[in-house]
Amino acid sequence: MAEVPMINATGKRKTSCARVRLTPGSGSLLVNGKTMEDYFPRETLQIVIRQPLEVTESIGRFDIIARVGGGGPSGQAGALRHGIARALEKFDEGNRPPLKKAGLLTRDARKVERKKYGQRGARARFQFSKR
Repeated sequence: MAEVPMINATGKRKTSCARVRLTPGSGSLLVNGKTMEDYFPRETLQIVIRQPLEVTESIGRFDIIARVGGGGPSGQAGALRHGIARALEKFDEGNRPPLKKAGLLTRDARKVERKKYGQRGARARFQFSKR
């Protein structure tokens, strides 16, 4: 009996981390034990997550199980997108050019800048009065 390939990949965005398991199947997508629609109710986040599958024209070809943690919904969706893209690349090297062209394999390194002492925020200063 042939072994069914199971691909594991990790995606990150902001402070979120997604561990993705990709197997050939019917197209189900589970995130932390819930369907993607239940875990990410916002339509824009669902579109973000489906991007790698649309670019490689593989919607409905893979079952995806993901564990996502850290950050908020937007960061988690970005991390999941990154993880799915990396898993699709591992599954078939032919997927690399379209994913690379769409910019889905590059980790988005933007993070929140820390607040500095003597200031109201990362860049904002306290109000200054000359007199």
